[in-house]
Amino acid sequence: MELEELLHKHFGYLSFRPGQREVIEAILQEKDVMALLPTGMGKSLCYQLPAYILEKPVLIVSPLLSLMQDQVEELKRFGEKRVVALNSFLSLTEKRHVLHYLEQYRFIFTSPEMLLQQQVQEKLAQVKLGLIVVDEAHCISQWGYDFRPDYLRIGEWLSRHNRPPLLALSATATSKVMQDIRETLSLKEPFEFMYNVDRPNIHLGRIVLEDKADKSSWLMRHVKETAGPGILYVSSRKRAQQYSEAFLQAGIRTAAYHAGYGAEDRQFIQQQFIDGELDWIVATNAFGMGINKQDIRQVIHESMPANIANYMQEIGRAGRDGESALAILLYSDGDEELAKFVVTGDLPSPQHVDRYEELLSQQVLPAQMLKNGDLGETAFRVLDYWMQQETKEQVKARLNHLALEKYHAVDEMLKIIQTKDCIREHLVGYFGQKLKKKPENCCENCGIHYDEIKKERITAEKKIEMISWERRLQQLLLGN
Repeated sequence: MELEELLHKHFGYLSFRPGQREVIEAILQEKDVMALLPTGMGKSLCYQLPAYILEKPVLIVSPLLSLMQDQVEELKRFGEKRVVALNSFLSLTEKRHVLHYLEQYRFIFTSPEMLLQQQVQEKLAQVKLGLIVVDEAHCISQWGYDFRPDYLRIGEWLSRHNRPPLLALSATATSKVMQDIRETLSLKEPFEFMYNVDRPNIHLGRIVLEDKADKSSWLMRHVKETAGPGILYVSSRKRAQQYSEAFLQAGIRTAAYHAGYGAEDRQFIQQQFIDGELDWIVATNAFGMGINKQDIRQVIHESMPANIANYMQEIGRAGRDGESALAILLYSDGDEELAKFVVTGDLPSPQHVDRYEELLSQQVLPAQMLKNGDLGETAFRVLDYWMQQETKEQVKARLNHLALEKYHAVDEMLKIIQTKDCIREHLVGYFGQKLKKKPENCCENCGIHYDEIKKERITAEKKIEMISWERRLQQLLLGN
């Protein structure tokens, strides 16, 4: 059976999107693959279809619980029953059941942390996998060194096994990030597919304001006057709560979203947004990866993103339906200093390194630092990982290098904000690519007619509404 026939049989689609066929063919030839496909271009299909052809379980390592649940629900909508998310949402009894019947699932989703649990590894060693997928693989580089070191341990686990082909998926990655992915996962002469990172239907706004108060005034006015769905990214949980409460008081259906909420609360808020029960989400960068919502019309950054890669990931959540969408970045003088403070907040200090070694010499578990509140959980995870890999002085040098890298990334983002040239060209160029064609209402520097975009969006919404009413009339009159 031809690939197109299988595509139609299992998913109802008539043709592949750019890159999907090439990636799938490489997997079926048992090659390792690294695929960079923009958000909304159907990355998931690149492993979903091979699972039906290979007729062996596919293991998908995914960074976020909400992303896993999203992908599980999507497969269930296509009628797939042999799918499971092996994560912390499972009770002990459920986990035992899943592990006992693991080889019977077609799709097995899990996190790096769960993957590295001994009982999970022992069970996976008994399963003949057809494919291993590392979803959102840029997290290896962006998170592995300073946020979730278990991402780096994925490579260690893979190297101990005679593994099947490996697929690394991401929406955006610089040449450095791609090299990190190759090395960490030990990809063997991978087939690489890179789609252009530009999203021409997203219009890039940048508005310079005097200070925080001006930003707040502008945001209140803008959100009142324009329709969602939209995401407002802010720098802290406190700001998320403040804006969310202010919007609610103004009669705007809004919720805050940040890591201070429990996993179930975050999942509930995300589902409300997907279902159209909320117009705006006010979030820290904890929100959005893998969110399956096609009609987000606006993404606004109230504060400066930590780096260009994050910015591209976050604005890429808008306009997945192909309709016009708006990305607006608000900037005030000095925002870069706040960004530098935030990005290094979870890095351990040289004093923490000394204390870790001191506790070891006293035969005290270094985890005591966590219990005493000397440093946070994220910082301790990072410190604990690197102290097991390197000497004290090497760890200090590494942490210093990480801080400098983060400062440099903020400076690169500042260049994008301050440029007088085409913002889109600069963004695309950062990923080593060239802009093929400038769209109308390209960016702030090329000229954006905000009213035009707003009209386009309203027209599109009215058109959709009209079609839906026509369908409803047909159903009422014709009974179908």
